[in-house]
Amino acid sequence: MSAYEWLIGTRHLRSTHRRGFVSFVALMSVCGLLLGVATLIVVLSVMNGFERELRSRILAVTSHATIMGLTGPLTDWRSLQQRLRGEAGVQAVVPYIESQAMFANARHMAGANVRGVLPQEERSATGIAQRLTAGSLEDLKSGSYNTILGGALARELDVRPGDSVILIAPEGTATPTGVVPRMRRFRVAGLFESGMYEFDRGLALINMADAAVLFRTGAGVTGLRLAFANPLRAPQLVQEAAKSLGGPGYFVNDWTQDHANFFRSIEITKSMMFLILLMIVAVAAFNIVATLVMIVKEKQTDIAILRTLGAGPRNVLLIFAIQGVLIGLAGTLLGAASGTLLADNLQALVGALERLLGTQFLDARVYYMSDLPAYVEGADVVKVCAVAFLLCVLATIYPAWRAARTAPAEALRHE
Repeated sequence: MSAYEWLIGTRHLRSTHRRGFVSFVALMSVCGLLLGVATLIVVLSVMNGFERELRSRILAVTSHATIMGLTGPLTDWRSLQQRLRGEAGVQAVVPYIESQAMFANARHMAGANVRGVLPQEERSATGIAQRLTAGSLEDLKSGSYNTILGGALARELDVRPGDSVILIAPEGTATPTGVVPRMRRFRVAGLFESGMYEFDRGLALINMADAAVLFRTGAGVTGLRLAFANPLRAPQLVQEAAKSLGGPGYFVNDWTQDHANFFRSIEITKSMMFLILLMIVAVAAFNIVATLVMIVKEKQTDIAILRTLGAGPRNVLLIFAIQGVLIGLAGTLLGAASGTLLADNLQALVGALERLLGTQFLDARVYYMSDLPAYVEGADVVKVCAVAFLLCVLATIYPAWRAARTAPAEALRHE
């Protein structure tokens, strides 16, 4: 490529002939490509941020994996706990008792999962201690019959720290007058806000000894909860840990199975959004075809003069290919920069817009979170830019080829 091809190609884009119409059309092509690339990057960043935030909030209040007995409660959980602590990758192993129950406060009633924990060990298994807005895990003393409720559950029951609630166990007690439900008054010792409505509305913590008395599990526990150094390897590590225990067999579960539908739907939505929004980028990219065709049409005389001066078809093709590539490169780079900047500040912008309009775009009861996180992944930006630029390069082929086929005699016939 010679210097004159570059100079002529860039000069055509700066042309002020006919009141700068060609430059205006080229600028609109750049703007269309900018908007398409920026929109695609922002949407993919929101999906990435939603997935990361969802994962972090889930892991903050739930264990990475659980091991339970196939036939009932684990009675020898202490020995199993010691053996599991020696497994590779295991950071913590804590027992728990869990059952569904009903909470009542005056006329307010709500069902929830009640989890009996050991306060001293709970900190090592989950990050729920950092999510407490009132009270502490140490308030769950054995025999105190205290409870820590999720914030949404407390609001539904209309209780605050220091108030009392009635916990009704699902199993009843047989009496001469019939089956009487087992009930116990608990004091609300604290609240937690995980940011996940599923847990804030459906989880309550009590001491494991109190849970054993209430649900009559005796010396056994529902299972053991495990925390791993790498949560993403939980499915593999919990299988290996269960096999190392031997025995009659255990039922294992991990956080990816409990919330598999969430992450599967996110991946499917992300792929579909990429394909759908890629059509916008494609439309913007192929606007370059119209732009270059108009430039070729306007520059017919100039092309003929260049041909008569010795420029070959290849030189003419390069002149117009340079124009299409520059339009595509400018739109792609500006779109990537704008999309990244917008995604990095999206949460603040959405918050300001919500305050301005006096509304809330995300309902935590539906979307499991009330804010709009965004995380820009470099691989996504590179993929979007590469695809957009490739479409732009493909869009320049036909106009440049058409310009290269211009016959000088035909173009200068009426001059």
